[in-house]
Amino acid sequence: MSRLMQRFATAPAPPVAARELTAVSADGSRLHVEVHGPDGAPAVVLAHGWTCSTRFWAAQIRELAADHRVIAYDQRGHGRTPAVGEAVAGGGAVAGYGYGYGYGTEALADDLEAVLAAALAPGERAVLAGHSMGGMTLMAAASRPGFAEHAAAALLCSTGSSRLVAESLVVPMRAGAFRTRLTRAILGSRAPLGPVTPVSRRILRYATMGPGTAPERVAECARVVHACPRRTRVAWAHVLAGLDLDSGVREMRLPTAVVAGTADRLTPIVHARALAASLPECTGFVELAGTGHMTPVEAPEVVTAEIRKLVDAYLGREAAAGRGARTARGAAAQQDSGTVRGAAARPDSRKAREIPAAREPRTVREAAARPGTPTTQEETA
Repeated sequence: MSRLMQRFATAPAPPVAARELTAVSADGSRLHVEVHGPDGAPAVVLAHGWTCSTRFWAAQIRELAADHRVIAYDQRGHGRTPAVGEAVAGGGAVAGYGYGYGYGTEALADDLEAVLAAALAPGERAVLAGHSMGGMTLMAAASRPGFAEHAAAALLCSTGSSRLVAESLVVPMRAGAFRTRLTRAILGSRAPLGPVTPVSRRILRYATMGPGTAPERVAECARVVHACPRRTRVAWAHVLAGLDLDSGVREMRLPTAVVAGTADRLTPIVHARALAASLPECTGFVELAGTGHMTPVEAPEVVTAEIRKLVDAYLGREAAAGRGARTARGAAAQQDSGTVRGAAARPDSRKAREIPAAREPRTVREAAARPGTPTTQEETA
């Protein structure tokens, strides 16, 4: 057996959902939704990025589901959510849906609202975390009523709001029109990714991960990214190339933390710094020295810890209650509850109450630490 196959064979299995739901978006698209962890626990909603799936959040789900209700969903065309039609009126964009009907920032916002309505009780609040295109989803939905109803706080991981192609460092040359055109062509290429090979893993690591990323984490990302259908990858690449969600950033009127890696080539650290400066209520900014674009996989402990901080600060009473219930039931009872399936069940109908943070917002600066290690210097506002 090859070393690559050995890594695949020994990789942890994806977490098994306690329940699976189907959320129906505004245009009728059906979205695959997974619910992990105990009913009644504080809720966390995870939105993955371009070419990924719910499997991308495996580390966060494993850790948080012990005392949180973790809701993860597949963006349209990704994972177990089907693709939509690609009919294009006049060869261009359709009513804000970007490249091909059904793909665009309006669709991202529609889908998130549908997931929140399907997985949360009316008025129930959750901490929302989005990576890359998932973070853009949060920005796109920031002005929506469903977002205002259900979002208590947010985490933006390795994302940006505009100028993604122009700022990208995937092509190692001086910034300018030629680099932008070449980057656009590479990211939007229709060439199939094919099977995972040592060469394709090296290319993926160069483009999306830090140079010191452990081989097993590179293999984990390759397994997820290469599973994305070419049609989906190309459609969303065209949408992201023309992205402009700067107004959405200003609409993020809720406590929001930002996490990004200094070695990110897809959405370089300049995007995260701009977000932290523009967000109406930025509660924290963590720069991970030497980490690339895939922060939830490259630095899972840091990303999970940031989600927990937001839960403790803004859903604090529910978090404490969930931990107490977890201790009382014991690990065996929790394991049993995790094997129950059924999309018809409705999550606990109790409304979560937002708890204001007791601490001041913080800003964390870059350190010369090992890859994946956050800085600890804090400045009090």
